[in-house]
Parts: sequence; structure tokens; C-alpha cells
Amino acid sequence: MLPTPRTERFPANTPAASQIFTTVLSQGPLTRLEVARRAGLSPAAVTKAVRPLIEAGYLTEGADEEARPALGRPATLVRVDGGRALFVGVKVTGDEIIGVVTDLCCRIRLVRHVPLTDCDLGAVLAAVADLVHELRAEADEGGAGVHGLGIAVSGDVDRGEGNVRYSPFLEWRDVPLAELAATTTGLPVTVDNDVRALTVAEQWFGAGAGRSDFAVVTVGAGIGCGLVVHGRVVSGAHGVAGEIGHVTVDPSGPPCHCGNRGCVEAIAGDAAILRRIRETTGLEVADSAEAARLAHSGVPGAREAYARAGEAIGRGIATVANLLGPELVIISGEGLAAYDLFAEQIRDTFAAAAFGSAARCDVRTRPLPFTEWARGAAATAIQSFIRADS
Repeated sequence: MLPTPRTERFPANTPAASQIFTTVLSQGPLTRLEVARRAGLSPAAVTKAVRPLIEAGYLTEGADEEARPALGRPATLVRVDGGRALFVGVKVTGDEIIGVVTDLCCRIRLVRHVPLTDCDLGAVLAAVADLVHELRAEADEGGAGVHGLGIAVSGDVDRGEGNVRYSPFLEWRDVPLAELAATTTGLPVTVDNDVRALTVAEQWFGAGAGRSDFAVVTVGAGIGCGLVVHGRVVSGAHGVAGEIGHVTVDPSGPPCHCGNRGCVEAIAGDAAILRRIRETTGLEVADSAEAARLAHSGVPGAREAYARAGEAIGRGIATVANLLGPELVIISGEGLAAYDLFAEQIRDTFAAAAFGSAARCDVRTRPLPFTEWARGAAATAIQSFIRADS
């Protein structure tokens, strides 16, 4: 993260302290002994870290109110005071900006949708600034204050520098978005790839909480993948780790916009499915909803296009499982609306292509609307606020 305006400094000023807070945030409430066990630290380290966090109001400590009296004295639990700080998350798509306000526990308090008719950088920055101003004005009525802004966009994003190197849907290249947005909003800004942001939310507040190795695969306009390895979201040396959308699964397949042929995205992305159906049926299919209707009604070319997409996705997921061995793969994205059309092919191809114990990976679906992607952006802002190394 580049230096940006900060309304308040988080009191956990060591990696151990931020790790302890993160453990309570994502897995709590917990006893101090359980915090120590899960964080892999000594009880003394936990006591040292917890004290300033309680004094600053970020943590509270009290008896477990749900414990039954018959079990004896209730355990004393440490928990996060979610209302202590607020964050704004913004997801930018090609035609809409979705904004949310969350508390420190990433629970959504406010949601706004703003149509986007112009993807010009200046127009998007102005729309984001107006939306953030509106959300802050309403959120500040509660008194907690907004402590950071997260922005999620598709494409090649360097979170550390706050730059959007390339976003195909917005047609942006080399945009210092964090710096520009910080100037227009007056908030510390974290910018990340939208799938990685969603993965952060799943890691800390969703299906991946408490898991050290898992992946989030998104299907829709593009095919994305967020990776968590040994408890950390991985972006790689050049920020493009997890690009399974551009793994070649059919060398003689259709050309991809990346310049290669037979990529997962060139077969299974929304545009690829539409193109395949048009080619095989001769029908002018308007959009993904019409494509799914044709497939559900039994049109052979439409069903074949989805089956082919499922095979490509299954092979892509198997590649992730073979390389990294995650215990869980979460499939999400707007493409889940037609999931029943290719679910069987995903499962069968994954089972056939996964090597050995990699096939034991739990593959499950989790529908997450774009509101949740905006929540993912807020999660990155929360992460930047509490972790000096994020």
C-alpha cells in the first residue's frame, strides 16, 4: 500500500498483534488460550497484544452468555467490537458501481448501486467519489467513522502500488487508482483485483475462515481464481497468480483475447459460450440469459456449448488442485445462474484430471452477488487497516 491519508492508526503495531486480532476477527469469539493455540503464539504474547486493543475499544472481553449454567463458570471470551470502525467497499463493473458500508466484522450496513454509462477514468473517479461521499454521510451518523476505502476491479492489479495495470472490461492501462481515489475521497484506499478481494472476504469472513489452503473460482464474463496458500492470499511476484482463465486446456481451441488459443476463458467465459452457440445453431443469441433458456429447452448446440464450458472449468480446477492441493475450491460468479447446465461436466472432468489425493478436494458452489464482491473490497480495506504487511 502506498502512504495515504489515515483517520486513525490501528493499535496492533506488530505482526504478532495483528495476527492475534485477525484470529479473533475471523474465528472468534475465543478464549485467550484458544487464541494462542490457533495463532501459534504463547499465552503471554496474547495477553500483551490484547491489552491495548481492549483499551482502544477494538476488542471486548466477557463471559460466554450462551454457556449453560450447568457447565459451571462460563468461559471468558475475547471478541471484536464490530461497530468500532466502518469501511467502504466499491466494486466497479463495466456498467455499474456497487458500494457498501461494512463494520469492522465486514457485516454490511448500507448498499448503493450506481449505473455507470462511461468507463472513462475521470467519470468513474467522479462517480466513486460521489458514492463514497453519500455513503459516508449516512454512515457517519452512527459516530464510528469510516476508516478506509477498498476498490475492486477486474484485471491485472498491483495492490502494493495501488495500480491497475490492465482492466479489459474498463479498458484501463497503468492507472494509479489508489492515489487518485485517495485524493478525491480523502480516505486511505486499497485497490485490488476483484476476485482476490472476494477471496479475502471468504478467507476472513466466509466459507474459508479457519482454512489455510483453498481457492475461489469465479465463472461469468471472465474466469477468475483467488488462491489462499498457507493462510495468505497469493498474488505472485507479478500479481497474476491464479489466472486459471488463461490456462490452455485445448491447444487447438478458439483464440483468446490474451493471444493464446484454447484458454479456459476462451471456452467457458460468457462471450465464448454465446459465440459457440451462434456458430453451431445459426441463432442470434442476445445474451447469457437467452443462451441458458435455449440450453434448458434442449437445443443441442446450446447444451453442447455449456457442456464444453464445464469440461474446461473442471480441467482448470484440476490444474489448481494438482499444483497447490487446496482442501476446498469455492465456485462462484454470475455464471452460476446456469450452473446446472455444466455442473456434471465440471465434476466429472475434475475427478478425471485431478491426480491422486488432489481429487479429495471439496468442490462446492457459493452464489455471491456483486454486493458480496463490494464487501470483498471492504475486506481488503479492513485488512490494510489492521495489518502492516498487507
